[in-house]
Amino acid sequence: MGLFSALDPTSLVDAPLTYEAVGAACAGVVPDGFRGRSVSAVVGSGRADFERAAAAVLDWRAQRGAGLRVRATGPSSEPGTVVVLTAGSPRLGYDIPCRVVWARTGGDERGFAYGTLPGHPESGEECFLVRLTPAGEVVYEIRVFFRLASPAARLAGPLGLVLQRLATARYVAAIRRAARG
Repeated sequence: MGLFSALDPTSLVDAPLTYEAVGAACAGVVPDGFRGRSVSAVVGSGRADFERAAAAVLDWRAQRGAGLRVRATGPSSEPGTVVVLTAGSPRLGYDIPCRVVWARTGGDERGFAYGTLPGHPESGEECFLVRLTPAGEVVYEIRVFFRLASPAARLAGPLGLVLQRLATARYVAAIRRAARG
């Protein structure tokens, strides 16, 4: 996982998810034993802003906007796609492996969710949605449930939660920029 040898996403195609409640984040459910969080923000208005925001969500721009390197076996719109996000430099960074478990590519609500794979510092799921409301607002929402899974994450304790909130704020800022062109 980083540290001189970057994790190859194709090596994780058959890896099991590290939790059982697949799809719960998109339903807004927090399983027993997990922490949950939901953040939403108006990022634009009108159909054009919505289309740009939806394209950005499905193109991993939130993750890239948060400073993560993205390597994937396919698009976020395809369940089964394995993605390895790397925080830090390519060779000295920390690899964060996930698998897309849900996607919606049509209508006035679009997005995807990924779940954690072995090697991820947490266990759980994160859902990224953008929707066009009847009033014309473009709302970006992130729903997550998680528990700490690695010794490094447990050691980081509250610092890990601060980093998670920082990443979420950067996700929102990236999609806001994309929505407004």
